[in-house]
Order: sequence, then structure tokens, then C-alpha cells
Amino acid sequence: MLKDTRLNVILTIFALIQLYGCAGIGPGTVERDRFDYVNALSSSWKKQILLNLVKIRYLDAPIFLDVSSVISQYAVEGQIDLGASWNDPILGNSQMLGGSGKYTDRPTITYSPLTGDKFSRSLMTPIPIKGLLFLIQSEYPVDILYRICVQTINGVDNRFGAKAMGKSSDPRFRQLIEALRRIQISGGLGMRVKPMGDKNSVVVFFRSELSDEIANEINTVQQILGLSPDVKEIRVVYGAYAADDQEIAMLTRSMLQIMIELASYIDVPLKDIEEGRVASSDKTETDMSPLIRIHSGASRPEDALVAVPYKDTWFWIDDKDIASKRMFSFMMMLFSLTETGDKSGAPIVTVPTN
Repeated sequence: MLKDTRLNVILTIFALIQLYGCAGIGPGTVERDRFDYVNALSSSWKKQILLNLVKIRYLDAPIFLDVSSVISQYAVEGQIDLGASWNDPILGNSQMLGGSGKYTDRPTITYSPLTGDKFSRSLMTPIPIKGLLFLIQSEYPVDILYRICVQTINGVDNRFGAKAMGKSSDPRFRQLIEALRRIQISGGLGMRVKPMGDKNSVVVFFRSELSDEIANEINTVQQILGLSPDVKEIRVVYGAYAADDQEIAMLTRSMLQIMIELASYIDVPLKDIEEGRVASSDKTETDMSPLIRIHSGASRPEDALVAVPYKDTWFWIDDKDIASKRMFSFMMMLFSLTETGDKSGAPIVTVPTN
């Protein structure tokens, strides 16, 4: 009996020592928690963006909620109670052995709604011309960038939105961006910042030492945009129409316009269109390939990059659709560059998760 008691005491003490050994859990949790929270935040951000695209498609108001802080609190506690008493031999003897331990993980997450005048303006402010041109200079495909970020260039209109609030593209727009892409691939498209008056302006130029094929593409661009073939450097400004034949005027889109455009490609249930809950997309056979494919169905998909439920329907991007994944990631990158403004005046929700 005494031997068993000693063994129990030893085992209990060993277990509690192990528990106390976790007292240095702080440094050990950094690697685990950091990557776990990164994955969780990334997944929730993708779902929030997709959900807002779907809401825009249904003419619902988009809402953004930012995770402003994550605080994890850990606590390890242990206690050992030992006691023994011997009474009269006739009455026998009594013994007592006790131990307790507790491990607590209590993360606290703070959410801040993205609201206010500054944030609203940032959603509706057009992408800066310089930023767009620098992306092109960094070898982002000019045809994709123009389809996403440009509404009008020298009066040549891009397609915009779904049937309810959209417009079709000028047939010349596709011809223009395809020619620009071939020129870009050949290395014939360049740009630089050049002082003009009291400001620095971006100018575009075409290299002259190119093949006849690329020279024909440059000529096509010049004809569509109404540019003089004799001009070596072309000014780029914000606007719908150029002031002369030595200028390119572009109306760039805001993040809200980009979201409206991508939302127009969402595949919605036919019954929602028939019931008037959402407008159909006005896509003809002459349209360019979809910028993004977002599917819908009654059940949750098994293999999706991101999936969200809305109005009893699941919407998702297929994980095997490389083009759509690339477009969705690029849109998120553009959105992450948006100035979110001062959130100090917005209500803050702090949620203890345990």
C-alpha cells in the first residue's frame, strides 16, 4: 500500500514538473501562432473580398471589417497537495494525495469597420496614372492592366459592368490593347518621368529599332489613339480626351469600379435572374475572354481557392483556375494598396475568443 502511494506521488510530481516546464511557452508559441494567424487572416480576407464582390453583383452594399489587432494570452498553473494522517490502529489510517494543473490560451481579437469619409474617397478615387504605368514598366501585361484599370483612353471606351449598369466596349479597344501587348513583349514600349514646367510628368515612347511587324503594331496604336507618327515622346495625362495628337488621356478606374467590373463576371443562379433579384450579364460572342470566373451552386464546393455563402447559394473560385486565381490575387494586391484612412472614429469590437 505504501509502495503504491509513493509511486503515485512520484508520478504526480513528475506530471506537474512537466506542466511547469511549459512555463516558458511564450517564445515557443511565436512560430506556431504567427503562421496560424497569417493563414486565418488570409483566408478571412479572401472570403470578405469575394463576399463583397457577390454583394455588389446583387446590388447590395459592400461592408469591410479590418482585424486591427490580435493578442494571445497564455497561462500555466500547477498545484500539489500532499497529506497523511495516522489514527488509532483500531480505526485504521488515512492518506491524502492531490494535484492540479491548468493551461489557458485566451486570444483577444479586435475588429474595426472600415468606414468614414477618407476610406470612402479612397474606394472611389481613380488609380494614379503613374502607378499604372509603373506596373506596365515592371512587365505586368499591359492588356490585362488596361482591361482592369482603364475605362477610357483617348475616347476609346472599355467594357464596364453588367447589363443593369454597364456599357459595352468600343471594338477598337480590344485591337488597341492587343497591339500594345505585342509591342510590350518585343521590348518596344518604354516610359520615364520627365520634368515639364513645374511638374514631373510621365511620358511614353516607342523604340524605333524594331521589326517591321512591331512597327505596324505601333502604327495601329497611333491610328487608334490619334497620335502623330512624328512625335518621339507622348505625354500621359488623366482625362477622357487628349488635348492634341501628342498626348494620351486616360480615365483610370477606382477600386469600386474594378470591383463592379469583376463582379459582373459572377455566375448567378438563373432563378435569381428570373425573380429579378439580380441583373443578367450582357456578354456577347464578340466579348473578350472573362477576366475572372466565379461559379455558383447549391452546395459548398470541395476544391476551391475561396468559397462563401450568400442568399442560400455558394459562390467560389476554382482552385484549378489559374487565370482567375491570378486575377483575384492581383485585385487583392490593388486593394491592399488602397488608403484605408483613419479608423479612430469607427466603432471597435473586441472579442475574447475563449
